[in-house]
Amino acid sequence: MDLSSLVYADNSPWPPVEIEAQNRQYAAAMLSNIGACNSEMSAISLYVYNSILTKSYFPDIAECFHKISIVEMHHLNIFGELSIMLGTDPRLWSYQNGRMQYWSPGCNRYPTRIGALVSNALNGELEAIKKYQNQAQWIDDCNIKALLNRIIADELCHVEIFRFILAELNQDSFIQSAEYHSSEEDCEAEETEDEVKDCEPT
Repeated sequence: MDLSSLVYADNSPWPPVEIEAQNRQYAAAMLSNIGACNSEMSAISLYVYNSILTKSYFPDIAECFHKISIVEMHHLNIFGELSIMLGTDPRLWSYQNGRMQYWSPGCNRYPTRIGALVSNALNGELEAIKKYQNQAQWIDDCNIKALLNRIIADELCHVEIFRFILAELNQDSFIQSAEYHSSEEDCEAEETEDEVKDCEPT
């Protein structure tokens, strides 16, 4: 599987990390992007785990997860900087039911089969994009909107990567299955020839 040409981050320039004014609602949203279950911290921790898990048998995929996790760390740092500017403490926590809830690795699902593992990562990226798009609609701060849209551009790159990997895995699976069935047919043909030989008069 050749993954050398994949693009891990959008090539558009980054907007400046700044805000128009402090806002508690916007601060809560940024904390959610840091430390809720659907968050950059969840993505980073999952991708580090996936990279370790796949390194022996799928080193190219492991490297993909490693490189994507670095991009997600950049996103986490941006949301942390915005949180401070907006007037809140950027710990790995978020507002849940009126109180602060710390992030937990229990937020993640940890499938170990390669197809399910990549599909799970893809679903996480799609959920993150949906969340950031929603925030970009209701947050009335052009600086934060610009940063959210720039982060979405990176996440779209990750969606394309995971979809490409899944397509490659499916193709490999089809080829291996075809080779397996071809091998079975060869064996059956050989057995038939042996049976015919056994039945020939001597």
